[in-house]
Amino acid sequence: MGCDGGTIPKRDELVRVKQKPEQKDKDAEREFRWLHCALTQQRLQEPIAMCAMGRLYSKQSVIERLLEKEKMPETSSHVRSMKDIKALQLTPNPAFSDEDKTEGLLDTRHAPYICKLIGLEMSGKFRFVALWSCGCVMSERALKQIKGSTASTCPLCQQPYSVEDVIVLNGNEEDLELMKVKAEMRAAKRKSAKKDKKSDKKTETSVKTETTVETTESATSSSIKVEKPKEQKEKPSSSNSNKLKIMGNPKRLGAANAMQDPELKRLKNDFSVAKDPKASDVYKSLFTSHKTDKEQERAHWITYNPFYN
Repeated sequence: MGCDGGTIPKRDELVRVKQKPEQKDKDAEREFRWLHCALTQQRLQEPIAMCAMGRLYSKQSVIERLLEKEKMPETSSHVRSMKDIKALQLTPNPAFSDEDKTEGLLDTRHAPYICKLIGLEMSGKFRFVALWSCGCVMSERALKQIKGSTASTCPLCQQPYSVEDVIVLNGNEEDLELMKVKAEMRAAKRKSAKKDKKSDKKTETSVKTETTVETTESATSSSIKVEKPKEQKEKPSSSNSNKLKIMGNPKRLGAANAMQDPELKRLKNDFSVAKDPKASDVYKSLFTSHKTDKEQERAHWITYNPFYN
């Protein structure tokens, strides 16, 4: 019954040994983290966002969870509002086909996104980082190569960033501790920026109040200065003013004397010889305006006719 032919059985074939626990497939776990939402464990859907710890989320699922006010899992307990996540600017992989998007295929040949700078696939085999200031995603290798030659500006959108804005996506435990420190640094930076804004607003308001006080003071002083000329002397009468005008102009003075000449008065229509003080009574009797001519009973000697008078 067996063992014939010179076969030698081994110990593990004859003795039952306690089975070892099943180990996780590291490659499968890595691919799952890069393709599924850390909140709902479902396939990532655009728009895709990240938290301060570098975990990937479907933005729509985060919004729904915040609106429903449901309790977050321990890995996402730090996400309390939309300010705690950042939308990512991802570059799609042209080699990623529709066949790879099906849920049934576990071994995907290509990743859905790549690094725009050097073309590495974002599958978890290479370390990728994202900038909290702008949301651009690139490989860590490309950022290190460009950072040595240029200043701290994003190589994709040219926006400035600081050291605490660099977030490692799906990092290890050491990276998570570093991300916590960077999150605290960003929070302290925001608080200091708010204090600076408040102080600037206070200085602006103080400057505005000082300028308004100065303008009001200048306006009151100018109004007082304007009111002083109102206290003027009484205007001279019209006759006195006419006299002053005539006395001031010699031509007008000669014209006034000429109007008082008796020879010029005779040329007026209302002039009467009977009223002339310089004419004699005999001379006045020659005119019809004399009293003797007015009192006579017969006609005038010029119109006198003895046949009718």
